[in-house]
Amino acid sequence: MIKIERLHASLLEVLGSKIVSSKIALGEVTIEVGAADYKSAMQVLRDHELLRFQQLIDLCGIDYYSYGNLPRESGRFAVVSHLLSVDYNWRVRVRVHATDDELPTVASVVDIWSSANWFEREAFDLFGIVFDGHDDLRRILTDYGFIGHPFRKDFPLSGYVEMRYDPEQKRVVYQPVTIEPREIVPRIIREDAYGQGR
Repeated sequence: MIKIERLHASLLEVLGSKIVSSKIALGEVTIEVGAADYKSAMQVLRDHELLRFQQLIDLCGIDYYSYGNLPRESGRFAVVSHLLSVDYNWRVRVRVHATDDELPTVASVVDIWSSANWFEREAFDLFGIVFDGHDDLRRILTDYGFIGHPFRKDFPLSGYVEMRYDPEQKRVVYQPVTIEPREIVPRIIREDAYGQGR
């Protein structure tokens, strides 16, 4: 049994019914767990002697709105985490879908891996995913007065407001977006003998 298959078998054995789906693709193992089991599954992934995923490498939000123009089987918003086991030198990707599209909520894993702190804040800021149990869930990349979540696929391309520094008022001011929507058509210039050897 090769290493990745051994990891996959260990995950299935240890997590059992908490795994909604699992697959090996492109040399990586991806498991999906239900929102109700997410926090406990992540605790097991860190602590179980067969797994020992000591490090959370990345955590991000995903918006599956009109994903591939296919009907969705799960919720619109998901959180994906990448974990690393230093002891066994293997990785796993964990996905969990939020159950409510209007107020997507997933349990926070900050108390399991402190590195999740800023990752969860980023997913909240950009996608509007709320992490239940996070004690400092506030915007991290956009301004505190920013309206909406810019990585949502239904967020307008130009946004709602823009900010600029006003030298007369000597402060940053907000105003409605002034960018005129326009269509950019690339201009192609070719020589008469383009593609023919000289």
